[in-house]
Amino acid sequence: MSKPMPAESRPALHELFATHRQTFINAAARILGCRSHAEDVVHDAYLKLNGSVLTPGIQSQSGYLMRVVRNLAIDLYRRQALEKRYAGSEEEGMYIPTPSASPEAEHEDRQTLEAISSALQSLPERTRYAFEMYRLHGCTQKEIAEELGVSPTLVNFMVRDALVHCRKTLKSLDGNRG
Repeated sequence: MSKPMPAESRPALHELFATHRQTFINAAARILGCRSHAEDVVHDAYLKLNGSVLTPGIQSQSGYLMRVVRNLAIDLYRRQALEKRYAGSEEEGMYIPTPSASPEAEHEDRQTLEAISSALQSLPERTRYAFEMYRLHGCTQKEIAEELGVSPTLVNFMVRDALVHCRKTLKSLDGNRG
């Protein structure tokens, strides 16, 4: 296995990150909601790509770099959300009211969430990303279009397609229950 090349021998990668650093930070900050974490993500992306043995045609691939930054930001966001969900003291847990829903209703709710999650996972990555950023994170379609390098109209179609797909999934789930 060959060693990663130092930054001096990868001037194109170094120059690309230096030139587009603010763009990458802004994209990561939109996902994370924190500029400090976004800067960490961009730094991690640089280290990851600089340490990679294979970085194909990086001179013309700022889109590839944006995808790496975005994916790392999404991973961090999900990890933080998961940690936040399970963090808390024992005292806090003592004051949580018991659910009033019946076990059957809870089971149906869980099935619905699993079906929607599965439906979203079956979508193309770009479509799923556009839908999640629009519906869950409140980004505008124009912002998403700029980030993905596509037209706002295409983002509109991707969000609509994802929504239609989720509705079909729910309809078939309701049909199976009834």
